[in-house]
Amino acid sequence: MPEPEFSARGVRIARWPRSLTRAGEVRIEDGRLALLTSYGSEIDSAPVRAVRAGRPWFAKAEETVAKVNGTRYRLTMDGAGDDDARDAEEAGRFLAALKRAAAGG
Repeated sequence: MPEPEFSARGVRIARWPRSLTRAGEVRIEDGRLALLTSYGSEIDSAPVRAVRAGRPWFAKAEETVAKVNGTRYRLTMDGAGDDDARDAEEAGRFLAALKRAAAGG
């Protein structure tokens, strides 16, 4: 089984105004983005070309907003614990992987 293009565990996934999971997973694999609970159940998924994601000016460095199937999710990469710099780097890696997958390479 090939490795996913991007996978992050321990991600806080929220759909305004409530949190869906505090230890979820974000995965980009085979041209699809999947948001999963800590138990592996799918919250939402869509082809990466249909996903819009970015970091609003008011968001923390480790936060990303993704619009999947018309629903806005706030993704907080806080799985590393106390290391905010690593969390921010993980959020940047997610956005870069999403962009690469949407471009087809």
